[in-house]
Amino acid sequence: MPARVSEAIVLQTYPLKESDLIVSFLTRDLGKLRGVARRARRPKSGFGAGLERLSYVKLAYFQRENRELVNVDSCDLVQSQFGLMGDYWAGVALDYFAEISEQLLPPAEPSERYFRLLLAVLEHMRAGEPGAVWRAITYFTFWSVRLAGIMPEFRGVSAASTALAGEMLQSPIAAFAPGAFEQATAADLRRFLVRQIEDLIDRKLKTSRALAAQTFA
Repeated sequence: MPARVSEAIVLQTYPLKESDLIVSFLTRDLGKLRGVARRARRPKSGFGAGLERLSYVKLAYFQRENRELVNVDSCDLVQSQFGLMGDYWAGVALDYFAEISEQLLPPAEPSERYFRLLLAVLEHMRAGEPGAVWRAITYFTFWSVRLAGIMPEFRGVSAASTALAGEMLQSPIAAFAPGAFEQATAADLRRFLVRQIEDLIDRKLKTSRALAAQTFA
């Protein structure tokens, strides 16, 4: 069976046996898939940095009939997020994006809008503008809830945060002015949105605890 090539964003990887990895990845065309990357943990693996968390790649894989896991053949790195790792909060944000995507997205259900959302917030963070990390966290959380179809009426959210939600509904993340977000900006809105996600997936988000000391507590 010929391999399929898709644009993909790596969400998470898990060790398998001595040298393999199970890879969870979001494709632009087929949604979230899971596969096995044989010998990916070996020092001279051809996968290199392509399977790092939230790497944007072109991934070749094939799936046998009635098999849940695909076989990951290779990946070509398009954009790494390695440059963000020097900033603590940016690193936490990457974990946060990956966990929400992994838990919220159903398998094999295409969502190009969600794919484009992830690309947009990652690009915005790499630009390094003041407040970019917290703007990305807020924007991503808002749109993750909206795309999941679970956006209820805002309760316990300030008028300023409600107005900001209206702006995010109408404008791309790049349209917001640099420095417009700090850790405290729209903290009540993020807290509200995280509760919607946790209610839907019926579990607490581990990464929201890392942010809780500053924003969700």
